Amino acid sequence: MSSVLSSGQSAVAYAPLPLANRALQGAIALWCGAAILGQLLFAAYVALFYGGALWRGTPEHWNKVLPNGYVAGDTVSNAALGTHMLFAAVIMVCGGLQLLPWLRRAAPRLHRWTGRIYVTLAVLASLTGLYMTWFRGDSRRLVQHIGISIAALLILLCAALAVHYARQRHFTQHRRWALRLFLVVGAVWFFRVGLMFWIAVNQGPVGFDPKTFTGPFLNFLSFAQYLVPLAMLELIMRVREHGGAAARLAVATLLLVLTAAMAVGIGVAAMWMWLPRL
Repeated sequence: MSSVLSSGQSAVAYAPLPLANRALQGAIALWCGAAILGQLLFAAYVALFYGGALWRGTPEHWNKVLPNGYVAGDTVSNAALGTHMLFAAVIMVCGGLQLLPWLRRAAPRLHRWTGRIYVTLAVLASLTGLYMTWFRGDSRRLVQHIGISIAALLILLCAALAVHYARQRHFTQHRRWALRLFLVVGAVWFFRVGLMFWIAVNQGPVGFDPKTFTGPFLNFLSFAQYLVPLAMLELIMRVREHGGAAARLAVATLLLVLTAAMAVGIGVAAMWMWLPRL
């Protein structure tokens, strides 16, 4: 999988790039760098916390983060959760590698194999995620469950189309669907980062109950976690193909604002959620 955004092989080539295009490319590169770093940090947390608890024979420690995450005697559900978290860690690493155009050029075989691993695990994780949502989830979070389920279905759709276009050697379309897949797969990460940004800005939980983890803001975030990134991607692709200098500068500015918000969310999540549990 390769990035239409960060690659020089976009649908429209600009040589030499004017100021507006350089600004947009710089904003894209900055977003990609922040996202890769943040997802690698999340992957390390998942591997060390969840994997570490399992390695030590104390999977009940999962319940420090996920209420009823581990249920004694429920082998199927515990295995589904453990597998889901393992896949999440690997997916975050492989996904970051797919965003690096220089790696695709320098090691195309590694790019292809990590892409295959990424797609396969993304599909499996979406299926285990659906199982846990509807068989292990809290019934009070119905709206959240619907949002998560739509994300899982979008993962299956984007994965199928990314693979289809790769096999047909329609690489521009492949890259577009692969990028959409990356953003939908990352929804669980965007959710955490967005939630931490919201809490930091409001100096506490606003719009939801932290004890029951229900409320209008969480309902909104359950859909925004993938709709906002997908909308931004479509805007970038359209402005790169048809937009003028003013449009490119406007989109670059918007992307920088979103990147700054994402960076705040990553920092707060790391300091409040991930690092303290390692």
